[in-house]
Amino acid sequence: MSRLFGFGRVRDLSAEEVAAEFAAGRVMIVDVREERETARERIPGTALLPLSRFDPAALPDPDGREVVFSCATGIRSVRASEIAQAAGLPYRSHLAGGIVAWKAAGLPTESEDG
Repeated sequence: MSRLFGFGRVRDLSAEEVAAEFAAGRVMIVDVREERETARERIPGTALLPLSRFDPAALPDPDGREVVFSCATGIRSVRASEIAQAAGLPYRSHLAGGIVAWKAAGLPTESEDG
């Protein structure tokens, strides 16, 4: 599903869709939560770029993969997509429901504590 927001369209992807595409190497997940949040729990293998200092130019090269933004519940990830689009980048996808939806789907997480 695509929704129209301030700067363009943001595509909602389910946790299951993101997990399948991530496992197949077709997406790069960028978590825009703050360090204290990602230290407690995060999706393994994600790139971290907190929204509080989000700079689209600092995004890692997706190397041909689709960029999917993630956060706690899906609000900040939509904002990150809007910012990226305003900077001229084609990053329109986010994990609807964020890590909350990811965990509800029974998908794996990790923490700095192991």
